[in-house]
Amino acid sequence: MNKVSKTILIIASLLLLLMYVFPVWSITLEAPQYPEGLGMYIWINDITGHNPNDLNNINLVNHYIGMKDIDPQSFPEFKIIPYVVFFIIAFGLFTAIKGGNKMLLVWIGVFVVLALIGLYDFYQWNYDYGHNLDIEKAAIKIPNMTYQPPLFGRKTILNFTAYSFPALGGIAAFVSILLGMVSYYIEAKKSR
Repeated sequence: MNKVSKTILIIASLLLLLMYVFPVWSITLEAPQYPEGLGMYIWINDITGHNPNDLNNINLVNHYIGMKDIDPQSFPEFKIIPYVVFFIIAFGLFTAIKGGNKMLLVWIGVFVVLALIGLYDFYQWNYDYGHNLDIEKAAIKIPNMTYQPPLFGRKTILNFTAYSFPALGGIAAFVSILLGMVSYYIEAKKSR
């Protein structure tokens, strides 16, 4: 690998360290009774509220529709994801130092596949919470109503508007993949 593509790949790999200090995703709920909004951050190993009581308030609101509590301890992924991110960082740095164009392509492929698996898992998590309701305990019962927030974007759910977007850690991962592709493009162009 030439110096430019190597440097770009090192930056792409180290950029993923931001996932350890910033949330990966953010979900915000807005409603007339919560004008300041309620929100939660999804980290690589935890879920927290935007504000100290937000997660607790989201769980209280969710009880009205029969949704189970959002409890970070119930997600085994949080024990695995920090190691997956570390693997991607280490593999990227190793590729920058010792690898070539083919290994770089493998790094990009592995990264993209793992990111897609993560997004699919997040979608499944949203689906489970929004569809598998305890109707017997729900105070609000609307036949055939589901409460799945969007994977990405905005959605109205009863009197709430839900927003779901990448946070700084997720943006860093996206930029890292793009930088990896730029590095590969530079290498592929050089080898022609």
